[in-house]
Amino acid sequence: MKRKAAIIGSGNIGTDLMIKIIRNSSELEVGCLVGIDPESDGLARAKRMGIETCSEGIDGLIQMEIWKEVDVIFDATSAKAHLYNIEKIKPYPHKKIVDLTPAAVGPYVIPAVNFDTELSNKLALNTPIQTDSILNMVTCGGQATIPIVAAVSRIANVYYGEIVASIASKSAGPGTRANIDEFTETTAEAIEKIGGADKGKAVIILNPAEPPLVMRDTVFTLSEQADRELIRESIHHMVAEVQKYVPGYTLHQEVQFDDIPEDQPVFIEGLGYQHGLKTTVLLQVVGAGHYLPEYAGNLDIMTSAALAVGEKMIG
Repeated sequence: MKRKAAIIGSGNIGTDLMIKIIRNSSELEVGCLVGIDPESDGLARAKRMGIETCSEGIDGLIQMEIWKEVDVIFDATSAKAHLYNIEKIKPYPHKKIVDLTPAAVGPYVIPAVNFDTELSNKLALNTPIQTDSILNMVTCGGQATIPIVAAVSRIANVYYGEIVASIASKSAGPGTRANIDEFTETTAEAIEKIGGADKGKAVIILNPAEPPLVMRDTVFTLSEQADRELIRESIHHMVAEVQKYVPGYTLHQEVQFDDIPEDQPVFIEGLGYQHGLKTTVLLQVVGAGHYLPEYAGNLDIMTSAALAVGEKMIG
């Protein structure tokens, strides 16, 4: 029997996640889609599909009968709204929460990197996940790039990891645009905590090109010198792991290596002058096109990763 999920946020991410659960999940079903705009396309689409809706946010959801049956809550709102939402959910500690905002309240989860570690810690002895230990999905850019930093870290000590996420402007809704600062801060922190870099930096670009381009990500790492073939193999293995839940995730070009010699070091803020092995990885993420077109790979990787975590939480 499938367990019920509620999705808070009826924008691009919430609607895409709703359709993914309907089409792909063997563990979950959508109990309710929640928004604050009764005229939103997401709520209208949910109604047409026979799914319960609420246009009064978390406060309205808690008053509904379906609330009692909800086991997993996916928060696809904004960092600021998430802080409000978790205060409302605190009296219900048995509700499991997957945070798709860059609020960074709970532990970061990148399924291909620390999926089992974080979940086994929270699910030990079937202990309910409390609202002070919400599983946070970092950011779309983080989901795409941090696995690569982690892949290099498994072979060599990474001094610095920098990622540049370029997404189609049309795939960036108001929630994404309102959270640019949170995106860069959360992603940079997760590059260090999950990716294993001593120092992390994140940049996001909203590409206005027409026709819209698919999500492209660039990952730079500066590490100690190590076997390049081992690093290449680790990266390819990590790409294959991500592809298990995001089929459109691929290397755009082969891995590139450059030496930064000791007599020509580069200056890294917070670390000073460093030398070593520079690794460059170019990625492409093509969306599944469940709700938005294929160029919205930034949505696809976020919702796909969140669904994988949500299913594991109730498994």
